[in-house]
Amino acid sequence: METLIRTRSEAFLVNVLSGLDDLDPDGLDRALLTDAERVTLAEQALAAAGRLQALAGVLVAEADRVAAPQTVVGVGTLSWLHDAQRMTRREAGRLLASAQELSSRPVLREATLTGAATPLQARAVTRVLAQLPEHLPDHTIREAETMMVGFCAQFDSHELGRLARHLLEVIAPETAEESLERRLEREARHAHAVRHLTFTPDGMGSVLIKGSLPTVEAELLRAQVEAIAHLHHRRALDCADPLVEKATPAQRRADALIELSRAAAVHQDAPNHGGDRPRIMVLIDHDRLIDDCRKAQLLDSGADLTPTQLRVLACDAGILPVVMNGAGEVLDVGRANRLVTPAIRAALVARDRGCVFPGCDRTAAACDAHHITPWQRGGVTSLPNLVLLCRHHHNTVEPDHRHPDTRWQIRLDDGVPVVIPPTRVDPRQRPRRNHRHHKAPPGPEQGSGASQPPLSALPRGPA
Repeated sequence: METLIRTRSEAFLVNVLSGLDDLDPDGLDRALLTDAERVTLAEQALAAAGRLQALAGVLVAEADRVAAPQTVVGVGTLSWLHDAQRMTRREAGRLLASAQELSSRPVLREATLTGAATPLQARAVTRVLAQLPEHLPDHTIREAETMMVGFCAQFDSHELGRLARHLLEVIAPETAEESLERRLEREARHAHAVRHLTFTPDGMGSVLIKGSLPTVEAELLRAQVEAIAHLHHRRALDCADPLVEKATPAQRRADALIELSRAAAVHQDAPNHGGDRPRIMVLIDHDRLIDDCRKAQLLDSGADLTPTQLRVLACDAGILPVVMNGAGEVLDVGRANRLVTPAIRAALVARDRGCVFPGCDRTAAACDAHHITPWQRGGVTSLPNLVLLCRHHHNTVEPDHRHPDTRWQIRLDDGVPVVIPPTRVDPRQRPRRNHRHHKAPPGPEQGSGASQPPLSALPRGPA
């Protein structure tokens, strides 16, 4: 009987592979298919894929159980999957682990082979069953497995994964509360033990952040990030500019995390590290800084910076002159000079109150001090040459010496910051000001910044 089943299984798989070789999806006469037939074909293909994936897992687990790869090709199962199936070690390990779990659950294995449960549902069920208390008798575990398989007809994999407490309350109500408390304490200890955070440069201008935090601490961070992310950065006038970035929710959360770190740096909340407070250090030749801001690097990581990134950093930064000889040896290190002094910053906050871009509601604490005439172009660090801008609008108005006419501009009219849109947004380039932090003046005679056309009067695309 065992030989017959093995032979029929082998014949079946050979026929399946042969049928797939003969199938020509591009040759289907789609014009003759109704919408109902298209849906039916897709459902049949998904059902077949799920059942075949379950069968593959069962066969892999059986091969591993008897060490068949070691006998046939001289390597273990993971190496065999890596080499013969071109899987990564991680993919092979995940496949083998799920296959072994499935093989140890006969009711669940039968459900996946018959299509009553998908592979994703099967993984969720095994995770739930693994959370059951170890002291439960075997017949109770089997009852729980049968019950979870029945739930597969109603719930998706995510919903199944949340049934652990409900399952325990049904099969062992007398110990459910105590068992749940022990499980939560065990999970909390495990989460604390495996917490981690890593920063990995990807070599393409980004750093990959990966980590794991305990649930409560992660929720605190998530709440802070979401609160900042829900602030709309694209306000008023810049909504009319098709070239201004439209951030996705994920991008807004990334911006929020950056803003949290900037706030900590501004308030100097972090302790000294390596004999100095945490800061970004940029290495650039002085002539390059004055000329075009090119060829700058972060000192710690060596990552290259774009001219725009350096100009934004230089707006409100400390400059530490280092004199070097031709051989690259340091001859002298000067004292750091902060471009925007505390006194100037205080006067700037008193005048602007927050981001000066029309419609933006970011407070002064969330803003940079921006030089209207760039410092490296001879602009002085004084109140008449400075305005407050949030990081989003700072990037919007930062001058581009290669394409100056395409950028937003800022000037002071009678001491009031006004924003000048590019011609693609307003061909007349009428100045506008932010009235969120200051009440509008009574009439246009108070300065050109008071005359502000409604947003609907501005074109919505290139002029």
